[in-house]
Amino acid sequence: MIEQHQDHSLSAAQGGDRRLGAPTPHVPVLVDAVLAALAPRDDALYVDATFGRGGYSVALLAAARCRVVGFDRDPEAIRYGHELAERYSGRLTIVEGRFGEMIRLLAPVTSGPIAGIAFDLGVSSAQLDKPERGFSFRFDGPLDMRMSREGQTAADLIASLSERQLAELIGELGEERFARRVARAIGAAQRRQPVRRTVELAEVVRAAVPRSEPGQDPATRTFQALRIAVNDELGELDRGLAAAEQLLTAGGRLAVVSFHSLEDRRVKQFLQRRSSRAPRGSRHAPAPLAAAAPSFRQLGRRVVRPDAAEIARNPRARAARLRAAERTAAPAWPADFAAPSLSRP
Repeated sequence: MIEQHQDHSLSAAQGGDRRLGAPTPHVPVLVDAVLAALAPRDDALYVDATFGRGGYSVALLAAARCRVVGFDRDPEAIRYGHELAERYSGRLTIVEGRFGEMIRLLAPVTSGPIAGIAFDLGVSSAQLDKPERGFSFRFDGPLDMRMSREGQTAADLIASLSERQLAELIGELGEERFARRVARAIGAAQRRQPVRRTVELAEVVRAAVPRSEPGQDPATRTFQALRIAVNDELGELDRGLAAAEQLLTAGGRLAVVSFHSLEDRRVKQFLQRRSSRAPRGSRHAPAPLAAAAPSFRQLGRRVVRPDAAEIARNPRARAARLRAAERTAAPAWPADFAAPSLSRP
């Protein structure tokens, strides 16, 4: 069964340096499309908001004599990034932290205009392939799922929720049709013995889900929901997109690669709103004047997906979707307009 997620690994052309911890040499998902969207140029500054194993950062640095600032909240990615940065003579800077806090975290690093920002959302291959990180239902490991290695684990989250709350979480963040059945099964298992391991949870979920999509493990959606909740991924995405809007210079480019409909819907609605005029409001609910002008121009009419050749090389890329936009000269929209609706299009 294939787990849907992103791949931050280095490409074969870059050597797949095992000393730096790249487990297998893979091209980052949709890297050519991301580079085409960002159009890197010499002497410009770019942000890789989800550094991971540096795939997009390396591609940007190879495409132009530019500078890149890479963000990640995972301490392992930060250690890897500092080693990788030694190769680039000051052109690559690594910052530990959430991309939703980019504005604050960039201040001590640079004050220059940002020409492009790339997001590669979700969990990385490096995280997924390590049993001790607890992200995968394919391996036995602690039920952890924390990207930053801090805060509440997935096991803690399950233990803290009622069956009703757990069903709502799995239904909303995992888009699981059988969320109530899954929640009841987890609750019953918890009453026998706390669920603390990935394989324990996966077995409980598989027994509760009567059918699933072909090629997809029945545990996929539940694991996705817990991971998103543990890491506040959708909240981070809202904050990250709003930060990118404020940071990008006029003509700067935004490229966002997502891997499931919750992420893609949020990105789509954000860019749709920002590329059209905001409602001017009324005397009862006036809209700020600064929100009237579009702050982005969308690049391309359709979402970009990997072709058959890329999926054949990397089956984990099959769910990837890229949306890109160019920053206009208009002011960033006020915070009141920062979070897109969760409603379905």
